[in-house]
Amino acid sequence: MKVSDDGTVTFVQGRLEISIRPMTDEELNRQFTSASSGQESSLNPYTYGDWVDPELGEVPPRFTVFRLRVKNYMYPKIQVDPMKAVIIAQNGRQYAPLGLAQLDEYYQKFITGYTGNRYSAHHERMAIARNSGFHGEPVFSGQEKDGFVVFPLLHPDVGRIELQLRQVALRFGVWGEPLEQIDVAYTFVREIGRVGPDGKVKTRL
Repeated sequence: MKVSDDGTVTFVQGRLEISIRPMTDEELNRQFTSASSGQESSLNPYTYGDWVDPELGEVPPRFTVFRLRVKNYMYPKIQVDPMKAVIIAQNGRQYAPLGLAQLDEYYQKFITGYTGNRYSAHHERMAIARNSGFHGEPVFSGQEKDGFVVFPLLHPDVGRIELQLRQVALRFGVWGEPLEQIDVAYTFVREIGRVGPDGKVKTRL
């Protein structure tokens, strides 16, 4: 493992690199600038955009998001399935990733009808998630791929976590079945900040 100044943690095996980096809401809003404005109409699938919670007086976090990047210059192909990832907190809590189906279900509750502006906004929001997510396709020799992996918001008392990428496939048989798999674990410490007037702890990775 190697750790970069920007907080990226990279698993290195020969000329294979698998990197994980926790993303802040500010970074995600800059990534999708045009989709992160409009208050409640924000189309950013990962944050609340520029909407400010009137009770908190600030923008609350929506999800826990990581950027996953794979550089494969060693194997004929490898495969990292983000839906096999898991976050394990030091208190034993486990958090499973949210795929496109789960994100779609989460945002469905904001649609009041299947025509008009709200449905169109939902379609645009999900298109951003589809285009920017890490979907687990094989990464062939000489290729690099990256995208976001989304988890539910961590509980306020969670300080130390381990993100596990399970069953990363490195070698395959003639029928495409995995012959060699490994689990890769990344450890992060979450800074737990002040308690707000609402009694909630302000935290960040």
